[in-house]
Amino acid sequence: MSLHVHLVPSLAGVDAGSTVTVEGAEAHHAVVVRRLAVGESVVLTDGAGQVAECEVTATGKARLDVVVRSVSSVPRPVPELVVVQALPKGDRGELAVELLTEVGVARIVPWAAARSVAVWRGDRAAKSLTKWQATAREAAKQARRAWFPEVSPLATTADVAALVAGAPLALVLHEEATLALPALVPADVPDPVVLVVGPEGGLAPEELAAFEDAGARTARLGTEVLRTSTAGVAAVSALLSRTSRWS
Repeated sequence: MSLHVHLVPSLAGVDAGSTVTVEGAEAHHAVVVRRLAVGESVVLTDGAGQVAECEVTATGKARLDVVVRSVSSVPRPVPELVVVQALPKGDRGELAVELLTEVGVARIVPWAAARSVAVWRGDRAAKSLTKWQATAREAAKQARRAWFPEVSPLATTADVAALVAGAPLALVLHEEATLALPALVPADVPDPVVLVVGPEGGLAPEELAAFEDAGARTARLGTEVLRTSTAGVAAVSALLSRTSRWS
């Protein structure tokens, strides 16, 4: 069984034999929820490639002391996958973030599409972004990731077009596309890849035009029409199957 992973702010200067103290909510979760006890093993990561395998030496309600057995540096996975996710309704946004994190996406960009049912404004925007970020953090720990994904602030269509323009490969999922996604992915997949997932109501014509003008190509997944909350993970899986990350 894989060891539990917990996130710490930094592992700078930490090596074998070092003592590390984890405090606050992360320690509370480890001790109270997961019931880690003295003598058990645990993995700490900074979410930026540094990983430390440790042994628990002391616990408290909001404190966890460990001694480091080994430290390793995990290279950033390439190609990086950036998913622009149109805002889904209800809690499907958190579902999309969870699935995309588990499958290995490097960055998730929430997008206020013209036909998105959900709307982020004012306090709701800040709370929703915080919820997406927390979901990504917990999913990354569950998936034992050394590199945690970034969840960006809410993007406009103009922001997404600019992101597309700067990518060597940008794909937009569209049910009326003539080419299937695998046909648009070269054997040597470039880095990074941007994938745009539209809302429940579909892409507005002006959005599709803006992305195509910026260099994106439209792609379909199959004859079935997936929900916006699951289309992204299906497309990313298809992409990863063409890379060394899954070979």
